[in-house]
Amino acid sequence: MLAYHQRSKHQFQRYAAGPDGMDWNSQPDPFRTYAGSPRLELPLLDASAGPGYAELYQQPSIAPQPLDLNSLAALLQLSFGISAWKQYDETRWALRCNPSSGNLHPTEAYVVAQGCFGLVDGVHHYVSRDHLLEQRCRFADVERVLPTNVFLLGLTSIHWREAWKYGERAFRYCQHDVGHAIAAVRYAAAALGWTVKLLDSWSDVEIGRVLGTDRSEDNVQAEREHPDILLQVSPLTGTEAVKPEKLLRASGAGGWLGQANTLSVYHMHDWPAIDEVAAACTKPETQESTWQASKLPEPLNSSCILSAIEIIQQRRSAQSFDGIGSIPINVFFRMLDMTLPRPGIPPWDEISWAPRIDLVLFVHRVDGLEPGLYLFLRNAERGDTLRTLFSKEFEWKRVDGCPAHLPLFRLVAADMRDAARALSCHQEIAADGAFSLGMLAEHEASLALGPWVYRQLFWEAGMLGQVLYLEAEAAGVRGTGIGCFFDDGVHEALGLQGNRMQSLYHFTIGVPLTDTRLQTLPAYGHLKR
Repeated sequence: MLAYHQRSKHQFQRYAAGPDGMDWNSQPDPFRTYAGSPRLELPLLDASAGPGYAELYQQPSIAPQPLDLNSLAALLQLSFGISAWKQYDETRWALRCNPSSGNLHPTEAYVVAQGCFGLVDGVHHYVSRDHLLEQRCRFADVERVLPTNVFLLGLTSIHWREAWKYGERAFRYCQHDVGHAIAAVRYAAAALGWTVKLLDSWSDVEIGRVLGTDRSEDNVQAEREHPDILLQVSPLTGTEAVKPEKLLRASGAGGWLGQANTLSVYHMHDWPAIDEVAAACTKPETQESTWQASKLPEPLNSSCILSAIEIIQQRRSAQSFDGIGSIPINVFFRMLDMTLPRPGIPPWDEISWAPRIDLVLFVHRVDGLEPGLYLFLRNAERGDTLRTLFSKEFEWKRVDGCPAHLPLFRLVAADMRDAARALSCHQEIAADGAFSLGMLAEHEASLALGPWVYRQLFWEAGMLGQVLYLEAEAAGVRGTGIGCFFDDGVHEALGLQGNRMQSLYHFTIGVPLTDTRLQTLPAYGHLKR
């Protein structure tokens, strides 16, 4: 796993191993389907309803909607559904509510349900293109395996979808996408007044057996799916975490249906390093984590008047920025504030580990804040450690006027646009926005807990990305993730040595430019419902 991380780094003198060019004839099908599985068409969401985006962060929380087929369909549409289609000449492609590196979408979603009216008890695969569920497993008439008003949402990754374009670095991007999806589910659930809990004690083997990804007979020529997580979703609070035993019996005795489709007719390249790191990061069964976030002041105010549904469905990845526009400092503070975990506040109440990632910020155009290099501590206890690890030339100046609960430090006052551009693989978008950032993870200490935590680090980074995506939309600007950056170049710029801290993901926010050549089409205009 450590060897993979090193070899998948981009360096100034060379990029990580990847294809020499795009083989469009083997481009993966963006939608997995199961031939022979019974299909259930889902009702489409009424986008005119729902709470305001700012209400998602207020307590007491939004009144929960009952768990039925309509609300389940709404959760799936807001988490993984199509948000729009784009078209240029004869080429057409889908955008989804959950972002993905290169819009390649390696993440698949499964519903495990019992007692939901209109839905057969069992395991179902979600097809976002058609907004429907494919029945993969029908539970026999067995004991109650899920608590009342609880269902599970399982996520898996098809690594090939990302590897087709990005080669060995693709495993990282798949984990980012899992993190984006975790947060997307939590935001969608919050709009329904529901709670979500990541079942962190389950092993990958147990998840694979329940979701059916271990069934080689159903995936004869299909690209393999790797089990990632199970999320427990409920309109109730305080429900006890579901244990594996009963569900394993139910799925083992159930009737399985369907054959997975092949995504590419051939693979020009295979990347054994991805299979090796996936095996090395396999998670065993562990104890359930008991960490809880400390109480903080109420989230800083948002001026957004749009609904949660509008913000979620209008989210886009910016392709370029105008290089001129700025954001107010209070908006900047609000964005940082929403990256901090609070009890009962999405999306961070979904996971149960302390923040392992801090933010290194390249500030370009924030009104009232001097351009420069900044550090935001999401875990204030790491401050003393980072002072010893970072360059001795940094000034560590607290930002005037910054709320006391936001540990924001200026390291260097300077024009950082050239540095941000260079470190993000010479991409202009890192310099043309209001700010860009690197997500710096406590790498060695985290991996000491177990090699599977490597994936969790990227999940946390993806969750941060999703928070920033939605906060950018709420502020009237736009964000985008940056997966291409020079890893060790970032570390050297900070004065870091060794592997104690590692940069895992970059992100940038600014005023977007619109490509007027592209036509935007409705998400589900092709459906007759």
